Amino acid sequence: MAQIPVDAHWRDSARPVKFFMLDGRACFPLLLFIMHIRLWTLIISSIAILFFAVLNRYGFSVIIFCRWLRNFAAGNRRLSTPWWMK
Repeated sequence: MAQIPVDAHWRDSARPVKFFMLDGRACFPLLLFIMHIRLWTLIISSIAILFFAVLNRYGFSVIIFCRWLRNFAAGNRRLSTPWWMK
């Protein structure tokens, strides 16, 4: 049975999971590659891991990146009534 360090605290449970220097969620494509070992899955998983690593480098999570992308696509102008009700 694993021993819990004496200096461990319950606040440490909120820290993100890391696999070496990558976020734990970024390593999910690696699991898919291990389940289906082909050259094309290696390429796709490498691209996905690189994409997630770049997002993590700039402080984005996937959800925050999707919100940023939606905001970028919508633009700055906000209308009070939908265009179909005019």
